[in-house]
Amino acid sequence: MPVPESVSSIIRVELADADLRQGTQADDLAALEAFYENRPGSLWITDMGLSARGQQALFEIEKAGDWGLDAAAFDLPSAGALPSGPDDQVIAEIKLNLAILKYARFARGGRSNPAALGGKVFQTPPVRDPNTVLTEIAAAEAPGAYLRSLQPQHVQFARLRRALLVARDGDAAGKLSTEAKRIIMNMERWRWMPEDLSRVYVWSNTPAFMLYVVKDGATIYADKTQVGTIGYATPVLSADMTTVVFNPEWIAPPTVLRENLAPALRKKDYTILKKSGFTVSYQGRPVDPTKIDWRRVNILDYTFTQRPGPHSNVGKVKFLLPNRHAFVLHDTWPARRKYFQRSMRAIGHDCVRMEKPNLFAKVILAEGNGWPESKVEDLWENSVNDRVTLDTEIPVYSTYFTAVADESNKITTYPDLYGLDHQLARALFGDADGFPMPTSGVKRPAVSKAARWRPPSNDVTRSLGFAGN
Repeated sequence: MPVPESVSSIIRVELADADLRQGTQADDLAALEAFYENRPGSLWITDMGLSARGQQALFEIEKAGDWGLDAAAFDLPSAGALPSGPDDQVIAEIKLNLAILKYARFARGGRSNPAALGGKVFQTPPVRDPNTVLTEIAAAEAPGAYLRSLQPQHVQFARLRRALLVARDGDAAGKLSTEAKRIIMNMERWRWMPEDLSRVYVWSNTPAFMLYVVKDGATIYADKTQVGTIGYATPVLSADMTTVVFNPEWIAPPTVLRENLAPALRKKDYTILKKSGFTVSYQGRPVDPTKIDWRRVNILDYTFTQRPGPHSNVGKVKFLLPNRHAFVLHDTWPARRKYFQRSMRAIGHDCVRMEKPNLFAKVILAEGNGWPESKVEDLWENSVNDRVTLDTEIPVYSTYFTAVADESNKITTYPDLYGLDHQLARALFGDADGFPMPTSGVKRPAVSKAARWRPPSNDVTRSLGFAGN
């Protein structure tokens, strides 16, 4: 027998209770208020307790641990209890709805705020609107299947989940191993990714020092990368590649201006500009740097441009993906190439440098513009600061995955370069046992030797210290 219509009226009253509202997402409460404003009866409860559909939803939430979530985080009604009256029915109805909305939010990465975890993580999880969730699950034939559908559909997420199930089988009851926790944290990072990565996209994974081009789910290009040191961490973000620039100029980024150029110029040491081939401009007009009192001006108001050439800090090509963090992909200068043979390649500023950018450019312009390789080769050899706009923009995902699963669900792990595993473990599990901070610490050094920018030079010691953007 269905619950009397009066129950939905009681639900609306209960939703206004201050105790209930405390500690509950405001968006979830607002969605429930709107939902029951127009609904005459309950969604999940009958006078005999949970309906079959309600039990489906409840049982699926109880299996949250199989998806890398914590089942204990959801306050669920009893599956088989008989309600003694409308008040009990209302409490069970509200509890299950709030658990459903919380599950939907957590499935889409909403149990933590990536930007608040420390580090340069600039992602917004694709959390489903609670109004949409209620509408969709109310119409779903199988509420349990609907809740499962909210989990990420990425291939890597599915592989990691299968690996988690294996890892959990070997864990002591109620206790997660370090291996299981690492898998869960990386599943969480996939929750932060866009739902649709696009047919063709670039995936740069900072801890692996690797970059890939993926097309229709298959990797069509892979290359080694150099990334930022802990003091100049490569950011985690998504942006669309719009432009390829061959034999580009290099504009010194703010970190280089503040930490390298400004101290020298304030001492009237202009040799750094000559060695680097910098020209200086102010609001688009050339200026003579020797005529400026650098102790009195803001160096960030000036533009320092390095001319194209074989020793340019960005090499022979850069790939632009407009974003507010000035993050780009690019070539590197000759003296830095030897470091691609090292296993540890966190040696520069935050942008990503690749070993074979000429091949990458061929792939990008074949996919983005339909170009033949010969056209790219001509620009590579003969152009000067030539900009090519992509006809089809290509998404770039700069990521931080410390665990990656292959086709057989075997896990490969990578070092926690910036301490982001440490921070995420504390957020998800309450402690960071098994995930220590990197020994160099997390605070940005004033100017670390490993990250210090220097003018181009053939001197090995100086080239190791280069950290150009």
